[in-house]
Amino acid sequence: MTPITTIVFDSYGTLFNVHSLSHRLEEFFPGKGQEISQTWREKQIEYALLRQIMGNYTTFYEITKDALIYAIKKHGGPVTTEQTKQLVEAYLQLDVFPEVKAVLSQLKDKQLVIFSNGSLDMLNPVVKNAGLSGIFNHIISVDDIEQFKPAPASYNYATKVLNTKAKNVLFVSANGWDISGAENYGFHTAWINRKGLPTEELELVPDTTYPDLRGILEWI
Repeated sequence: MTPITTIVFDSYGTLFNVHSLSHRLEEFFPGKGQEISQTWREKQIEYALLRQIMGNYTTFYEITKDALIYAIKKHGGPVTTEQTKQLVEAYLQLDVFPEVKAVLSQLKDKQLVIFSNGSLDMLNPVVKNAGLSGIFNHIISVDDIEQFKPAPASYNYATKVLNTKAKNVLFVSANGWDISGAENYGFHTAWINRKGLPTEELELVPDTTYPDLRGILEWI
């Protein structure tokens, strides 16, 4: 097997638990926190994909805000500007999954990268607030090319930034659609299937599938 020199991580859902804000949502909307959180994430992904298809790019920060407003409305909650502001800003302080720091500490001989649809004004603070500063060699946002994953151009952009070849990259994500995009592009792939979901029916099977990040230690 071609040696893996670079490990590229998706951020949201892979390193950072997007549903760790459920308790904050519950404070504003009692009895509806988990439902709003689930819809918020679903619409966040959907809006990025829709904007990609429509050629109507905006930053992930704006998409996150729009998705939140939709989620609150769907579940019958009142939407105020102050609530929206506080909750979107809370995205800068997401929890990391329990195994993340221990796994990253064992990968020091690899080039470690975050490559995300998220904006840098979201990614840099969440990395810092999670105590992960200095661990990653690069934090790459699709903002620079305005092509959301899973567009091939987005993965190609990351490869150019890293000055590497796809065959030397292990791409790690908890999002099945992202793994499909990375597999389609030519990266080695590790799907972190935290929810025990079936593989996407896109004729793009992950190289490996693990229940959490600890599985990728097989690649070192």
